[in-house]
Amino acid sequence: MPATPDISLDGWLRERTQRSESRPALTFRGETWTYSDLGRRVERFAGALSAGGVVRGDRVGYLGLNHPSFLVAMFAASRLGAIFVPLNFRLAAPEIEFAVNDAGIHTLLVASTHEALVDGIRSSLCCRRYLPVEPLAEGAPITASVAGADDVALLMYTSGTTGRPKGAMLTHGNLWWNNVNALLTMDSLEDDVSLNSAPLFHIGGLNVTTLTTLMKGAHLILHEQFAPDAFFDDVARYRVTTHFAVPAMLLFLSQHERFESADLSSLRSIIVGGAPVPEPLLRRYLARGVALHQGYGMTETAPMVTFLSPEWSLSKLGSAGRTPLLTKLRLVQADGTTVTQAGVRGEICVKGPNVMAGYWQKPVETAEAIDADGWLHTGDVGELDEDGFLYVCDRLKDMVITGGENVYPAEVESVLYKHPAIGEVAVIGAPDEQWGEAVVAVVALKPGTSLTLEELREFAAPSLAHYKLPTRLHFVAALPRNTTGKVLKGELRGSFAQAEGVTA
Repeated sequence: MPATPDISLDGWLRERTQRSESRPALTFRGETWTYSDLGRRVERFAGALSAGGVVRGDRVGYLGLNHPSFLVAMFAASRLGAIFVPLNFRLAAPEIEFAVNDAGIHTLLVASTHEALVDGIRSSLCCRRYLPVEPLAEGAPITASVAGADDVALLMYTSGTTGRPKGAMLTHGNLWWNNVNALLTMDSLEDDVSLNSAPLFHIGGLNVTTLTTLMKGAHLILHEQFAPDAFFDDVARYRVTTHFAVPAMLLFLSQHERFESADLSSLRSIIVGGAPVPEPLLRRYLARGVALHQGYGMTETAPMVTFLSPEWSLSKLGSAGRTPLLTKLRLVQADGTTVTQAGVRGEICVKGPNVMAGYWQKPVETAEAIDADGWLHTGDVGELDEDGFLYVCDRLKDMVITGGENVYPAEVESVLYKHPAIGEVAVIGAPDEQWGEAVVAVVALKPGTSLTLEELREFAAPSLAHYKLPTRLHFVAALPRNTTGKVLKGELRGSFAQAEGVTA
């Protein structure tokens, strides 16, 4: 029998360290670690965790901004067979309290920026031990506890906009096969320099470029958090070749005064996730010679579902691409039948080795999400074209039903975004006595512009059926977004569902 490779986080890092020990692995605040440096720090912190009582299956949490200690702690937990729990550093104290206790965290790493928050709720937390993010504790080397492919590596709490978040159980196999998918799909190189400023507690920031960069033996530039000036500085300083972003980050960069003059000549591609890229923004980056790799994914799929390479960005405008080599996708209608025709919408269902094991201690929710045949039901609505390219239409829960007709907000938003006065727009439904629901546009205007509902409807009328046109218009300074850049439509519905605003 051939030997089974160790594909755990710690296993592949040890293999990579042996092969790339003198190469730069990670740069943070101007300090660079080689792969050998990273490996030694993981080994020492694993010893410290072990000495503090962490054993196989225990949960190790992390609360703080992006920092090398996040990665060290994650790999060290893997060495012990423990489960790493990244916590959203933007959450309020009650939300942190829920996640910590739901996960049953044994040891919690806390950055200095969050010590006061934790101190305020410490008496109600289940943690047995607290450690600072820096400097990390060190211990004696220990023998690695080999984790299996089906063992849980991460608990990542989903950024749901309603109800309590759920801990998605991502196994070592999920992470490994997602990254194999990515490396087979994208043009990753050992000499790449990849910059990440997206939060590591989010699957996009952690497992789109960060872990794939380290698996490949390339150089990761890690930023504490997103800042346009730091982005422009380090792209030029380190000759960055790849970057991960959500569309909101791209928008902020494109609106910065340095965008047109910044040296972006080394930047081969930006990988974009979290939401579709509006056409004007896509063309703005193409004009600067920067290709955008777009994709669709989620925490529960670690995160890759589909990928759209730059060669298709204009001819398949609005598409999320096709599945990578190791992942399957199908669309299912409400009666359970599989969609077989192009252009027919259905719920997006995903199957593959990157699909999570389930939700932490939530068997009912797990059974609702993953059917008996292993298909993950995403709750997203999509359609496939004749070439098999996926177009994500909307969330099932965000669909507006007006006069018996289904309106998918993303379709309306894509048209409204083209209006020259609109900086941001979200479309939601609101109760309407006559039609059941009204189509409502919530708009953040560009500086120095104005807009009326009549002008908006006239602009959109050539592109949309009459029933899809907004009948109400509200203005905001900026759309509320969660930490991954997704618009909080639940919050907008709560604010504007009963408000009259400007009406037709």
